[in-house]
Amino acid sequence: MVRKKTSVYIDEELWKKVKKIASELDLEVSFLLEEMIREEIGENVEAALRDMVDTFISELDFEPVKLREGLVSELVREMRDERSDSISRQ
Repeated sequence: MVRKKTSVYIDEELWKKVKKIASELDLEVSFLLEEMIREEIGENVEAALRDMVDTFISELDFEPVKLREGLVSELVREMRDERSDSISRQ
């Protein structure tokens, strides 16, 4: 990653708070600001979601479904009937 040095004007009290938080977390202020910017623009969210999907896919385990004879419409009707029966029993 290429880093760019920049200058910005920030409220003095806000800057003190950011420096204090960085110190408490034992982080460089630059790293903390980068993380805050990434969170604001959603960059971390996208990476986290990608990791979750990769984990889910790698853990996915199921038994194959055995196909039954008959029309799909009959199967759908049967599934709807089963669902309505289970709902009405509750």
